[in-house]
Amino acid sequence: MRAPGEMRNSWASVRVGKSEFWLVRPDKNEKRDLAYSAFVVKDIKKTVSGLKKKGVKFLPAERMGGDSKIDGPISYSPYGAVAILKDSEGNLLMLWESRM
Repeated sequence: MRAPGEMRNSWASVRVGKSEFWLVRPDKNEKRDLAYSAFVVKDIKKTVSGLKKKGVKFLPAERMGGDSKIDGPISYSPYGAVAILKDSEGNLLMLWESRM
């Protein structure tokens, strides 16, 4: 699936079997580190906990807006929850749980 309208070339969702991940195109002027691969999960708290038990380290959560809440490495907003980690090569990866 591709984003609609103006966002059409910004991201795409790829589903393989029961798994889904996103590919995000960075803005040419982006100055901060962003995750450009996102994995959609059903239960982010359970997923983060399971990965931590396997030694995965998460970046500190950042507020996504004034109405977001932080719980450890997870940032919650009315739209969803996000957690960021780095893979063994240093690439940023995002876990996303939708609230819609």
